Amino acid sequence: MSKTKKTSGPSPLQRDLANRLIQQITTGELPAGTHLTEEGLAEQFDVSRTPVKAALRLVAAQELLDYHVNSGYFVSPNAKSEKAAELAVGGISGDALYLQLIDDRTHNRLPDTMTETDFLERYSVPRSLLRGTLVRMAADGQIEKRRGQGWSFPPAIGTPELMAESYQFRIMVECGGLLESSFRIDAVQLQSSRLAHEKLLEQAPEEYSATAFFALNAAFHEMLARFSNNRFVQQAVQQQNQLRRLGEHVAFHRAPRQIDSCNEHLQIIRALESNNREWAAALMRHHLDTASQI
Repeated sequence: MSKTKKTSGPSPLQRDLANRLIQQITTGELPAGTHLTEEGLAEQFDVSRTPVKAALRLVAAQELLDYHVNSGYFVSPNAKSEKAAELAVGGISGDALYLQLIDDRTHNRLPDTMTETDFLERYSVPRSLLRGTLVRMAADGQIEKRRGQGWSFPPAIGTPELMAESYQFRIMVECGGLLESSFRIDAVQLQSSRLAHEKLLEQAPEEYSATAFFALNAAFHEMLARFSNNRFVQQAVQQQNQLRRLGEHVAFHRAPRQIDSCNEHLQIIRALESNNREWAAALMRHHLDTASQI
């Protein structure tokens, strides 16, 4: 009597990679015609080529990729700009785990250091999915790999009182930096920042990612700090960005104001382009004071 070979469905890692590709395609990050290679994606996601190959097949099944013999996969010109959630491959995703880890850390549910075993005991997820998520968090500065075993979370601003003090400090430093006599604008960098903000605003709100928004937001404030040509202003802004990283990601999902924030950044950029630093400083004060109320 012959035995029927049992086929299993896609692994959690394969589903997670597929959903991340779906997200990139539906938001336009991977435009039509983009050539996707197993080698390139394996390097990008820090995994082997085997789960990437399976993920590409899953995404192709959603009619978002076209397969060309001897060439590989390309983003389909017929791919629709639908919500990623409507096309998602079933199963727990790395994005969901990512946000859960951030939320738990922000609310002091996780200690400063943890091993993979600690994470696996707390979260019922496959080890491969956990590792992939931790690697993503490390790339975003949310967690650090220890030299020995385990992972450690960087310091964060953990109470409303500290957050309020942080914003007051930033108002003093960042507004003061804009008015420094040594302040010099790099026109190319300023224009590049303006274009990046305008591109983000062209996206539908549900297509924004917390990571991309925080990166743009942090880069904007650090750019203006560099323009001050005061190394202590630069160091202070960089330190504040690092401390508020966890809180900003949680706030993004609970009370998103990314559209208003981007528009406020653009107002500051236009004031600087008009060489009106006093008005730029006033706009910055309003921007930070508004953010502190969220």
